[in-house]
Amino acid sequence: MTLYLPFCSFPLPPYRSIPPALSPLLHSASPSPLSPPASPSLSSEPDWASVTLGVFVCQGCSLLHRGIPHISRVKSVQQESWEASEVELMAAMGNEAAKAKYEQKVPAFYYRPKHTDCKLLREQWIRARYERNEFEFIEKQEPYSAGYREGFLWKRGRDNGQFLSRKFILSEREGALKYFSKQEARDPKAVMKIETLNATFQPAKIGNPYGLQITYLRDNSTRNIFVYHSDSKEMVDWFNAIRAARFHYLQVAFPGASDEELVPKLTRSFMKEGFMEKTGPKHTEGFKKRWFTMDDRRLMYFKDPLDAYARGEVFIGSKENSYTVLPGLPPSTQGYHWNHGITIVTPDRKFLFACETEAEQKDWITAFQRVINRPMRPQEYAVEAHFKHKPEQTGFLYRDPRISLWGSSVPLQREQDGRHGRNASERREVSIENTFFSTSPDLMPKPGVRGQGV
Repeated sequence: MTLYLPFCSFPLPPYRSIPPALSPLLHSASPSPLSPPASPSLSSEPDWASVTLGVFVCQGCSLLHRGIPHISRVKSVQQESWEASEVELMAAMGNEAAKAKYEQKVPAFYYRPKHTDCKLLREQWIRARYERNEFEFIEKQEPYSAGYREGFLWKRGRDNGQFLSRKFILSEREGALKYFSKQEARDPKAVMKIETLNATFQPAKIGNPYGLQITYLRDNSTRNIFVYHSDSKEMVDWFNAIRAARFHYLQVAFPGASDEELVPKLTRSFMKEGFMEKTGPKHTEGFKKRWFTMDDRRLMYFKDPLDAYARGEVFIGSKENSYTVLPGLPPSTQGYHWNHGITIVTPDRKFLFACETEAEQKDWITAFQRVINRPMRPQEYAVEAHFKHKPEQTGFLYRDPRISLWGSSVPLQREQDGRHGRNASERREVSIENTFFSTSPDLMPKPGVRGQGV
């Protein structure tokens, strides 16, 4: 039997040589949602404890605890001697009691990091619990739970790539996140509706340990903006404020849904990202290197990872609907530079990609296969019907406004003056390759509820 330590990232190996006084305490630790699946080849062992907080921690968490020495003093379970008073503290507290104390008032929307999350999220989770005691006193949660947040973030320019300070305002009452190009400006540069908002930390992509990628809909297409702040707590507070705003929006839109159903829909990480080569629909054009982002059934590609808009998107359906992923390329294919091909077969055409390494090819195929093997939900059929991919082409797209960002059929948008949107499908002239429909949640709105549509 493999045991897990709460708050930590690694399982406890089944056989250990530990001080007798600590043995019953250590083995009484219960499973933790932060722990990954048990692995017999795991080399990092959780043989640490905070002798001031009275909790056992893994090696990864012990490094973060060392960052708050005024709160937590870490000691090795096996390699250091223990005072009787330290053992008594561990017996008096322990991981379960510590969780009951330090996590007693965690908001449902607050992001609980996993072992695979970036250091920023894991560190601030530890500091929020032990250093700031945010989950013992509700008033300390005001920065991200008040429904309104205002401040300055460094935002990457769409054209020049420079990061400039911009004023941001998040308002649940207005249902939007806004930013202003000038501090004294009255009109915002962009208005991002809460119902289409997503945020995910991307430190490696942005090149900053506190980098956050925000996506939203603009003119029926996905827009990316990249921001950061020099203060780590400030950045995580913005992230959780966005989650809080979305949580409260979804509570209104889906009044019958439980917190457990809503929380996974607040923000989402991408299934996979990376470079591949692609060719055009005729398969005679030369292959071009593009950055790809897999977001559930939506595959987007960009010329650069930090582009504001995707150059194109592909809908990935299910095998029951004649979608297939195959290793390799058709024999007649030419013009590629990377030798590890992937072919995605859809009811309308084939999409050809090439990866630089065999490992990358296998990872992408696994990601595609995971989506294709999952049956399509009813609302995804509507998304598929509206989703047309015609690169480098502009035309008319008929779009039902009841199809939301999440792929659900939701009541029509309420205009600011209180009137409802039109019942007929809207006819808009847009770039078809930039048309965006997301397909993540299963939630369907309850009859008679007037939520906000797209």
